[in-house]
Formats: sequence, structure tokens, C-alpha cells
Amino acid sequence: MSIHDLLAGPGPAFAFCAALLGLVVGSFLNVVIHRLPKMMLRDWQMQAREVLELPGEAPGETFNLLLPHSHCPHCGHEIHPWENIPLLGWLALRGRCSACKAPIGARYPLVELACGLLSAHVAWHYGLGWQAGAMLLLGWGLLAMSLIDYDHQLLPDSLVLPLLWLGLILNNFGLFVSLEDALWGAVAGYLSLWSVYWLFKLLTGKEGMGYGDFKLLAMLGAWGGWQILPLTILLSSLVGAVLGIAILRLRKAESGTPIPFGPFLAIAGWIALLWGEQIVGTYLQFAGL
Repeated sequence: MSIHDLLAGPGPAFAFCAALLGLVVGSFLNVVIHRLPKMMLRDWQMQAREVLELPGEAPGETFNLLLPHSHCPHCGHEIHPWENIPLLGWLALRGRCSACKAPIGARYPLVELACGLLSAHVAWHYGLGWQAGAMLLLGWGLLAMSLIDYDHQLLPDSLVLPLLWLGLILNNFGLFVSLEDALWGAVAGYLSLWSVYWLFKLLTGKEGMGYGDFKLLAMLGAWGGWQILPLTILLSSLVGAVLGIAILRLRKAESGTPIPFGPFLAIAGWIALLWGEQIVGTYLQFAGL
């Protein structure tokens, strides 16, 4: 039996390899989630200084997704390679810095674990092929976007827009849907939330959501076509209502506290992309339609 035969199809070997890759990618996503908003803030501040004709700040330490190397935020201890092994490094350190013994947040290994499980499921669902590779990229992007939006109420264009264009390009070859369905999915996804935004603003004078949400739904439409949009919007509303209340209670916040909608859209869009047809089919069968 060849390696291709072993890995082809929704088999355990391919899923296991995808899980290992997902753990490694999850470690990198932790860096993206932490650093990308800071990089954007630095860029905005620099642009503001240029517009206001203020003197620029003296060049500081290089700060991007690669440099400086990962280090403890408490004592500055540089993380050794063995300490940075996904999941195992955190467990070996018992969740504490090896130098100063300050606690390391549990979210780091949880993101790695989530990325590994997500990757394994994609491999199992699609089998070895272009669809699996594309959906891995999309899943990793959605995970990073969701946590950045949760932390900062921000959906970076540098993540959303490349994936939107990638969805259209892939569907030019009919990878998931036809290009026509993908194009109208992107258009309808953007305009649907854009219309809700302006209607809400005209009625209340308040902004109910951000433009990043419009782009995110457009991106999901570019991948799955206009057909997944009704289910995505419905599921995101349901998930948002349930989890939104839970988040408010955990934060002990007031009902007027803004809650990011991006994570709910991402979860709903992911479900609709993978299981949309089965969900709709089951509903129609149950409803006798």
C-alpha cells in the first residue's frame, strides 16, 4: 500500500497528521492573536503622526510576527524551543514560566488544542485533497479572527480580505461552489449586514455592528456561495444570543456592553460550510417540506 493510499480519504492517518500540523499552526496563531492588533496600533499611531505633522518616535525594537522571539511578559525570559512545543511545553512547565514561575495563561494551549482538533476534523471530513487544504487555511483564519475580535472588537482586513479573495479564486475552479454563486455570496453577505447596520442606525442613532462583520460575512459567502448565508445568519443570531448572555454574566457586565459578533459569525459560517446541506435537509424533512 502506498503512502497516498494510506492517507487518502477520511482515514485516521491523514487526520492524525493534520492534527499535528494544527497544533503547530495553533502555536503560531497565538502569536498572531497577540501581536497583530499591537502591530496595527503602532501603524495607526505612525500614520496619525504623519497626518498631524508631529515628530516621529525614535525607532524602537523590531516588532512583528517573527521578532522579537517569544518571551515571558513578566521577566523577559526568552522561551526555549523545547518550552514552545505545542501543548507538551505548557504541560511540562506546569503552566508557569521556567525562570520567574509566573503563570502562563491556559488559553495558549487551548488555542493549540482547538486548532489541532479543528484540523483533524477537516482532514476526516474531506479526505486528502484540495478541499481539505483550503478548508484548513480558512479554519485557521477564522480561529485567529474570532479571538482577535473577542479581545479587541476588531476584524483585521489583513486576515479577512485575503481569505475573501482566496475563496473567489478557488471557486473560479468550482472547488466548493460555482464562481457565480461565490460572487453573489460575497455581494449578498456584505450588503445584508450593511443594510441591517444602517437600518438600526437610522432607527436608534447607534451603531449595532462594525464594518468588519460585513466583510467577514462576505468572505464566508465567497467560500460557500449565497446558499449558506441564511443558515449562517440564523445560526450566528442563535449562538450570539446564548453565548452573549453567558459572556455578559461571566464578565458581570451590563446588558448594554458591546459584544463582538465576529466569533458568532465565524462559528456559524464554519457549521454552514461543513454541514449546511445536512442541516437544511434534516429541517425540511422534519417540517415535511
